[in-house]
Amino acid sequence: MRGSKVIKDPKAFTLIGDETRRKVIYLLRAKEMTVSQIAAELNLTPQAIYHHIAKLKEAGMVEVAREERVDHFIETYYRATAEIFQFSYGTGPGGKEYAEKEAREALMALPQLGFTTEWDDATVQRLVKLQVRMEELGTDPTLEDQVQELENVGFLTKQHVSKFLHLLAMSDAEFEEYLKLHREMRDAVRTTVTPKVRA
Repeated sequence: MRGSKVIKDPKAFTLIGDETRRKVIYLLRAKEMTVSQIAAELNLTPQAIYHHIAKLKEAGMVEVAREERVDHFIETYYRATAEIFQFSYGTGPGGKEYAEKEAREALMALPQLGFTTEWDDATVQRLVKLQVRMEELGTDPTLEDQVQELENVGFLTKQHVSKFLHLLAMSDAEFEEYLKLHREMRDAVRTTVTPKVRA
């Protein structure tokens, strides 16, 4: 089991915004496939898939799984480097733009669940700023990498381990700030979203 992988490179946020690349990742999470197999599955040319694979490899989201000789040719099989990708927005401009896009789309989706929303760009920027700061508190990239390398530990268990380490790494002052940020985010969402009326 490959577990999860934290993606922090803003360029990767742009890559995964492409629908075809998302489909490629989805296929390669399930099983190892060649470029020709992916092309046939998505009804695209192998050349187009090669282009997407190269970009995803560069971002660390796809890797070569194995190579097999078929007659006089060598078939390369690819796989996703994780079962689940988690995006950490960080402070880079690309990450900030992606985070704002995701927050905006989440707010736009709420009416489908019966909620009424009223927000502007300033609200989106505030929500993202709070999220980024909460991610920064108690984060130790070295420990996070070690968690992902744990053997015989399932994905959900790794999530719990990460949460425990996150809390343990915070000083008392950081934890108080963390709680304050959570309250601020809750208040921001509550002033933006009107709960649906129960029948």
